[in-house]
Amino acid sequence: MKSAVVLVSGGLDSAVALAVARRDVGAASEAGAGARTKAREGSLHALSIDYGQRHRVELEAARRVAASMGATHRVISIDLRAVGGSALTAAIDVPKDRDADELSHGIPITYVPARNLTFLSIALGYAEVLGSRDLYIGVNAVDYSGYPDCRPEFIESFRQTANLATKAGVEDHDAQSRGFEIHTPLMMMTKPEIIRLGVSLGVDFSLTTSCYDPDAAGRACGRCDSCQIRRRGFSEAGVADPTRYAPSTGGGVEKTECATKGGAHSRHPGRSSGT
Repeated sequence: MKSAVVLVSGGLDSAVALAVARRDVGAASEAGAGARTKAREGSLHALSIDYGQRHRVELEAARRVAASMGATHRVISIDLRAVGGSALTAAIDVPKDRDADELSHGIPITYVPARNLTFLSIALGYAEVLGSRDLYIGVNAVDYSGYPDCRPEFIESFRQTANLATKAGVEDHDAQSRGFEIHTPLMMMTKPEIIRLGVSLGVDFSLTTSCYDPDAAGRACGRCDSCQIRRRGFSEAGVADPTRYAPSTGGGVEKTECATKGGAHSRHPGRSSGT
């Protein structure tokens, strides 16, 4: 692996995915001389999408995360507000204080129609221009939030499409090369496992943000689905939570702690947005 394109939202999962890519690219470039976690300069490419999201603070977080790992960082804009249909792109309230049962059933209104399909397509084009064949995305099929575009079936389908629908994919096939690969290193990990992996790879989680509805100062609400999953993950991982929460989140803290008892480790196929 000579280089990699990593979708980086500014959230916890994508930061760990970027750290895994840095390790993988570094190991490949140092093959025969011992694996190292530092990638070659210019070989690690973080890509963020400005899609008109409610929580635009995540774009600045993505910039910080990319800089901390020595990755180049590019932001591409595409206005998904024109599509709407989501609490993240339309005038729809973000759900708050949902209990564990609510979190584990159905597809929430924070689902953005075809978001990962759109993001991966943009990342694919970017990778083709860069000459990279390795794309990383921090999707997860274990923790809550029933997003269908985080499932292994979707990722495999997109991998096949990537190699059928691009000039590079066709040429690689004709040359019997391996073509594009879509790496999902966090797919079957729980949130505590992801956090522990991030710690082992040197991720600074204080640079990340996961909240769907932060305040004007960028502080997390502590009450949306994403905040609840993140808070519980740090608690169960035994790692201090560096998140800046808004002062009004006291009630959300109590509800989160109570709601997660007994169901924190349940595995639900296709259940995470990449918090």
